[in-house]
Amino acid sequence: MAQHKPEAATRHQRWRAALDPWLVVASLIFLAAYTWRVLAQPAGLMLGITSAAIMATWLVFVADYVMDLILADNRKRWFWTHLYKIAIILIPPLRPIWLLRLVAVLNRATGAALRGRIVAIAAVAALLVLWVSALAVLEAERYAPGASITTLGDAVWWAMVTITTVGYGDLYPITVQGRVAATVLMLSGLVLLGVITATLSSYVIERARHAGQEPPEDDAGW
Repeated sequence: MAQHKPEAATRHQRWRAALDPWLVVASLIFLAAYTWRVLAQPAGLMLGITSAAIMATWLVFVADYVMDLILADNRKRWFWTHLYKIAIILIPPLRPIWLLRLVAVLNRATGAALRGRIVAIAAVAALLVLWVSALAVLEAERYAPGASITTLGDAVWWAMVTITTVGYGDLYPITVQGRVAATVLMLSGLVLLGVITATLSSYVIERARHAGQEPPEDDAGW
């Protein structure tokens, strides 16, 4: 048993190294195809091509999940620690999140500090989730009777006030698909806000530790 674990781990690493670039490409294709489908509303051949592109990217993510599960040393543990991959397969707005791997690689290549990488990744994640959620809610609500979100401007405004937890309530989804997109967006906003807050807090605490008990010169006399 112990002799096979290094081999399995090596196979898993080779699989990840081989597929990760394709997952980034699949995310880009999905983002472009989904944006085109919602905004241009193609018909006929173009609709077929767009739908085929979206389906192909979905198959790539399914293949990634299945192979990861097969190659995992402890499949039960891997399953419970990678539930987010199931969410990516089932919820289309989450698929472009894989582009964050590209952001992380670029940040490492430029030598950015860890906190800078975290903030950059969180910012890109927020933009991706905001844009795809706006598209999803627009697609669901645009022709629904009584809907308040009927244009791209409405959808983007709704997404911005939702992800920032402001929630004016002037625009809101009424369809099931729209409310699913809203739920994903609200949860994403809370998570991203928590990540940024924790990163800034750790920076402030570290600076305070380095400064010791002495107050900064600019604060003398306060």
